[in-house]
Amino acid sequence: MSFHVRLISPPDQTSDIVKVVAADAGVSNLLVLPGAAHGLDGDAVQFDVRPRSANSVLRQLRTFQNGRMGTVAVDYVDATLGEGAAPASKHFLVQRDIAPVWDVVEARIRSDAVYAPSFYVLLAIAGLIGAVGILTNSQILIVGAMVVGPEYNAIMGIALGIDKRTKRPVIRGLLALLAGFSAAVILTFLFALAIRWSGHTPKLYSLGVRPVSALIDNPNLFSVVVAVLAGIVGVVSLTEARASALIGVFISVTTIPAAADVGLSVGYASWSEARGSAFQLLLNVALLIAMGALVLRIQRLIWAARERAEAARNRPGTG
Repeated sequence: MSFHVRLISPPDQTSDIVKVVAADAGVSNLLVLPGAAHGLDGDAVQFDVRPRSANSVLRQLRTFQNGRMGTVAVDYVDATLGEGAAPASKHFLVQRDIAPVWDVVEARIRSDAVYAPSFYVLLAIAGLIGAVGILTNSQILIVGAMVVGPEYNAIMGIALGIDKRTKRPVIRGLLALLAGFSAAVILTFLFALAIRWSGHTPKLYSLGVRPVSALIDNPNLFSVVVAVLAGIVGVVSLTEARASALIGVFISVTTIPAAADVGLSVGYASWSEARGSAFQLLLNVALLIAMGALVLRIQRLIWAARERAEAARNRPGTG
C-alpha cells in the first residue's frame, strides 16, 4: 500500500517543494506539470509515497502552506504493479508496525464528523429500527439499528478535539449527539404511544417478557468492559484503516438501542427501564469518548518516542 499525493504549488515554490519531496527515499513517481492548474496560477505536483515516509513528507509540505499553496489531496493506493516485494520480517510472523499517517487519520475523522440533516435523520431512523427490535425481541433488528446509527463519527470528532485541545469540535459534537439522541428518543416515544394506543403491542412485550430490553436497560460491569474495548478497537481501526474492525465497533456498543429503549419505555410508562437505558446510553457515550481521546494520545506518544529513537540510531556517529 502507498499514498498518492496531489497538490497545487505557486510557481516560485515548486522547485523547493520538489527538492524536499524528491529527497525522501519513500517518494516515487514524482510528476510536475508547470502551469497546469486550471483556474489557479500554479503548478500541479503529484507523487506516490510509502507509509513509512508519509508523516515526514506531509509534515514538510505543511511548512509551505502559507495561504498560497492549495490543499493537499491524499488517496490510498491499494496495490502497485511492478513494486518490489517487502523484505521478509525478521520476526517471522510479526511484521514491524508502520506509524499511522496522522494527517490522513485526522482528516478522515473531521470529514466524518459532519452534522448534516442526514446525521439526525439516520439517528432517528436507527432509533425506530431499534424500537421495533425491542418490541419484537429481535436481536437482528438491534444489530441493524447499531449499524445505521452514525453517532460514532461524532464521538470520534469529540475525542479528536479533546486530544488536540480544540474546543469547537468538542462542543459541536456534544450538541450534535444531544440533538440526535433527543430526536431518536422523541420519535421512538411517539412511535411507542402510537403502537400502544392502536393495540398492536406484541403479546410477549405486554406480558413483560423482554429479553432484548433487559440486556439494554441493565448496565453492569460487562457494559463497561465492552465499551472500553470498543473504544480501543475503534481508534486502532481508524489509525490502521481497518474498516471491518470499525463495523464491529458499531455493532458492539449500546448507544442507539439504549436511546430507543428510553423512548419506548417512557411510552409504556416503564420508568425503571427508562432510567436504566438512559444510564446505559450515557455510560457508553462517555466511555467511548474518553477511550477515544486516551488511545489517540497514547498512540501519538508511542510513535513520537519511536520516531525519536529511530532518528537517534540513524544519526551519524551513533550506533
